[in-house]
Amino acid sequence: MDGKQKLFLVILGMVLVVAAVLYGLNVMNPGEISPEDVTVSERTTEEDVPKTDVNSEKEYVNVFFIGQNENREEVYKAVKREYDPEIDGTKLKFAIESLVAGPKPSERDKGVYTEIPAGTEVIAVRELSDKAIIDLSMDFETGGGTDSLYKRLYQVIKTANRNTSLPVYLYISGQRADVIGGEGIMITQPLNDRSLDG
Repeated sequence: MDGKQKLFLVILGMVLVVAAVLYGLNVMNPGEISPEDVTVSERTTEEDVPKTDVNSEKEYVNVFFIGQNENREEVYKAVKREYDPEIDGTKLKFAIESLVAGPKPSERDKGVYTEIPAGTEVIAVRELSDKAIIDLSMDFETGGGTDSLYKRLYQVIKTANRNTSLPVYLYISGQRADVIGGEGIMITQPLNDRSLDG
């Protein structure tokens, strides 16, 4: 065997080795990639796939704040808040707590505001078999004058009646509120859109 033949055999051997390696890596036939060729970071396991329950839909409550319509008239605006019964309790409780907490910054940016005084606290929201009771702190009655008091009462009435089918009664510091504020606004209970008609 002369030098040219030896050189040919060495080159042929190298080509066969390279071909075998490339075939083993599926480079020669890239359309067939086995799961073993996928890196760990690219694999998706069953635990990685988000589990969605097609039957579970998001629930919302409506909280009434004050804003303006297209004619720049003040109106009560319902703002949707996402509600989770496992975290937030009843819809009524969550809605009243959201109302007292006030609009979120993004809602304020859209011109929504509240007449409920900043110091107001929710003492309790109880839903019994025949009625619901909303008990707010004395701060609810303070400041703002008669117009403000009417608006905050309507905010509570609209929010309450949108989020429960039970008759709703308003209490202030544990006492049923049949008259409220320094001006002595009469309230007909259970709360409804005509409760402040006198």
